[in-house]
Amino acid sequence: MKNPRIIGQSIPRLDAPDKATGRAIYTDDIKLPGMLYGKLLRSPLAHARIKRIDVAKARALPGVKDVIIGADTPQVKYGNWRLVPGSQDELPLAVDKVRFVGDEVAAVAALDPETAERACALIEVEYEELPAIFTVEEAIAEGAPLIHDESPGNVSLVRKIAYGDLDQMFAQAHYVREDTFKVHAVQHAYLEPCACVAQAEEGSRVTLWTSTQVPYIVQCLLASTLGLPENNVRVMKVAVGGGFGGKMELRPWEFCAAFLALRTGRPLKFTLTRSDELAFGRRRHPMSIYSKVAFSKEGKLLAKDFQVLLDGGAYNAMGPTATYLCGTFGNMLYNFPAYRYLGQHVYTNKPPASAMRGFGAPQAAFAAETQMNLAAQELGLDPIDLRLINAMQTGDEIPEVATISSCGFKESLTKVRQISGWDLKRKDKKPGRGLGIGCFSFISGGVFNWFNTKYNFSAAEVKVFEDGTAQLACMACDIGQGPDTVLRQILSAELGVSIEKIRLISMDTAATPKADLGTWGSRVTLMNGNAVIQAAGKIKDMLAPVLFSQFDLNQIHDLAFEDDKVFVRANPKRSMSLAECVYKALKGRRGEPLTARGYYTPRNKGLVSPAFSFGAQVAEVEVDADTGLTKVVKMYTAHDCGVPINKMSVEGQLEGAVQMGLGYTLMENLILDQQGRTLNTTFLDYKMPTAQDMPPGESVDVDTYEPEGPFGAKEAGEGLAIPTAPAIAHAVYEACGYRCKELPITPEKVLRALGKIK
Repeated sequence: MKNPRIIGQSIPRLDAPDKATGRAIYTDDIKLPGMLYGKLLRSPLAHARIKRIDVAKARALPGVKDVIIGADTPQVKYGNWRLVPGSQDELPLAVDKVRFVGDEVAAVAALDPETAERACALIEVEYEELPAIFTVEEAIAEGAPLIHDESPGNVSLVRKIAYGDLDQMFAQAHYVREDTFKVHAVQHAYLEPCACVAQAEEGSRVTLWTSTQVPYIVQCLLASTLGLPENNVRVMKVAVGGGFGGKMELRPWEFCAAFLALRTGRPLKFTLTRSDELAFGRRRHPMSIYSKVAFSKEGKLLAKDFQVLLDGGAYNAMGPTATYLCGTFGNMLYNFPAYRYLGQHVYTNKPPASAMRGFGAPQAAFAAETQMNLAAQELGLDPIDLRLINAMQTGDEIPEVATISSCGFKESLTKVRQISGWDLKRKDKKPGRGLGIGCFSFISGGVFNWFNTKYNFSAAEVKVFEDGTAQLACMACDIGQGPDTVLRQILSAELGVSIEKIRLISMDTAATPKADLGTWGSRVTLMNGNAVIQAAGKIKDMLAPVLFSQFDLNQIHDLAFEDDKVFVRANPKRSMSLAECVYKALKGRRGEPLTARGYYTPRNKGLVSPAFSFGAQVAEVEVDADTGLTKVVKMYTAHDCGVPINKMSVEGQLEGAVQMGLGYTLMENLILDQQGRTLNTTFLDYKMPTAQDMPPGESVDVDTYEPEGPFGAKEAGEGLAIPTAPAIAHAVYEACGYRCKELPITPEKVLRALGKIK
């Protein structure tokens, strides 16, 4: 490799050949000797007391090895692990009540999946049906039945943010507008349904292979629910077929697999079906949003009153964190002299909502960006100009949250205006066509200073060998976004070892450094990347004395680690291969391995994140006035992700984000009947954009350098999924006059707004 400093290059993912050829091992591919198969019995009712469970017939079925119900388990509750320790409200198997259609009631272990399925059908459960609630408005109404007795009014959590003199700012405003918005639930729809395999080992230990984004969190919570020491649980690496936030919690099948494996002494596998995922799986929070904003005559934002009811479904899951973040995302992007947020996380008798790509930001941004477009029209300003007046810049502060250390938002607005032909197309408007804009800012990993952890936020271990190769070990979880490649790029750039000579060990809680909170919040590149750089720096410090000794140099000489060599930068002839340098260092250390660990935890970097991405997106659409169909003609994106480590990966994130945004805006919607059953449980009736639906796109990176990021990098994964909905909604209005305040945008809604149907 001619240039080992490979930051910014487009390098194909190193795991791509295995995934393309089928060699990659996913959880459901694992087969162990004597393995049993598990199935879950789920509640057919949305809300009911469990009066009696009889498993005798199921136990008697030939081929059944064990059956468990909630009463057989330690009954340790779990739930939101990141923000509110007291919000744990979920049991692996229901004990007293079921709270949504699909709530897990019992688990069976059998010789094959078919026998396990038949056994579940033989379990007799007597329920006392209770009134069910399916909207947040019904849930908080006076006299509504309680879903959890300890949560009066069915509100599990209240979050408030307030600064500035809100009343004064509204009183002096030239223009004030109030709007309400509703956003809906969608499913992650990752290609790999959840699965896990558990194997019991000596000494009440258990190993778990599972499709997860948070191996260490699963280890901690599983140990807690099993009543075992943390080190008795090992979570192992498998390929993960997508996550998007849907695989970042302990789930009932993981507990049941481990619990049954310990009871039976045999390995046990659970694999969910697509229908399981769509009918009962986690989903993005539906929200009811009220927003009141004030502007000066010149278009300067003065104040915002932001009130949100989050429909959390039957359990908290990651909802408390989403409740906080939604309020934080509500005052990002623009400078607000006064801001007030009231977020309430509300229980309903629906499947739990939880983390999903953007984690509260797509909902908050749909309301905020739609209001900016509405205000621009009323104030007689171009929507991009209004944003330029209010855009955050480097050095600006999000009060009580963070100071922005790098920001290319204004540059993004300027560039997206250019590449989309914004001014000309708006001037020469074609019938049925429209341009719309949406913008975003997103975190580069949550800091959450209130999260009391005994570990660093990320860690990496680097080891070098006398053959010139290196090994990188970390718990960063690749769920398709590409850190298995990116982290090796970072190590290659820092240590000078060719990327193909780096062996990666990841996501094994028994073999990798125990300091990582998982893959969420676009944290991996920044946080794990910094840990890799620190570990590589320690290795360089171990190797430098060899070169100093070899060439009789003093410490002031600047050494370079490039092209699999170590040399004096001012005199490259004074060099040796990395392999020779390592060999001599090992010899001098009498064989003691050259191993170093690096750690990273943001210190004094604000309440939420050490760095923030920014960007702007323009959608160009056509609306058919006869059918109500919306066709996205082209998407234009300008975004500030700092210095891209791997441009190809950034492009992939953008394309995936647009696909997800299209589905959220125009197609995807989970339909529930009056009993709380999800009706569209296959990909035939849960509509998502396919490759044929993807519009062409044009994108441009905005050059900034993030001082807190490795080589200047920051977030480039979730932020890009945020602006698509408000951009398309704005474009639809410009094309046909329908202003969407309730997603998704369906042909029926368009036709109704045009007076074509009632």
